[in-house]
Amino acid sequence: MGTVFSFDVRGGDAGRASAALAGAAEWLRHVDAVFSTYRPESQISRLRAGTLALSACSPEVWEVHRLCDEARRRTGGWFDAGYTGGFDPTGLVKGWAVERAAAMLRSAGADAVCVNGGGDVQVHGGPWRIGVSDPLRSGALVTAVDADGDLAVATSGPAERGAHILDPRTRRPPQQAFASVTVVCRGLTDADVLATAAVAMGPAAPAWLRELPGVEAFAVRPDGTTWCTRGFAPGPRT
Repeated sequence: MGTVFSFDVRGGDAGRASAALAGAAEWLRHVDAVFSTYRPESQISRLRAGTLALSACSPEVWEVHRLCDEARRRTGGWFDAGYTGGFDPTGLVKGWAVERAAAMLRSAGADAVCVNGGGDVQVHGGPWRIGVSDPLRSGALVTAVDADGDLAVATSGPAERGAHILDPRTRRPPQQAFASVTVVCRGLTDADVLATAAVAMGPAAPAWLRELPGVEAFAVRPDGTTWCTRGFAPGPRT
């Protein structure tokens, strides 16, 4: 998936934890092999090329396809895995894969679990402090999220990969875009989708994010000013 994953597992039986870690790592490798848009032999690449039918894909592809359809409806079309010239679930699949990997570790009896996929994080148990990268200052944090329980933190924006999130109506980078949008909710699949949709939405995102139940958000504007939902408690900059 073109990024680095890390695991932090606390408590529980060491043997079970070791086996679960191996299984979670293998799961992420499998997801990359199936969903990579850079590997011509992946199911997603062949589906996009028209050489593989959806009906012949693995159950994981069916599930992600269904989740992308649900995400498109939930976001009013601002998250759309089909507008770039073929099915591309990149904005959902990493969060979905990390959330599943964390669940595998939790089910093995660990007291606390943290799985970090390129800065998008799913935790169970705790306590945890999750840093949010500053999109305008390389290597710095703009805020932090304290967690003790089931929580996910996802950040989207152009800082690391350029303007890769497009307005699905114009197929161009959104006007007056945020430098980054961070979404906090219970599961990383949803957090990933909502952060991506919010960046695509641009200036309309704050009003939309405020109305989502169980969701908090933090955004950085290109001029360095910030915005957050009422329930978001920003931590210190470092």
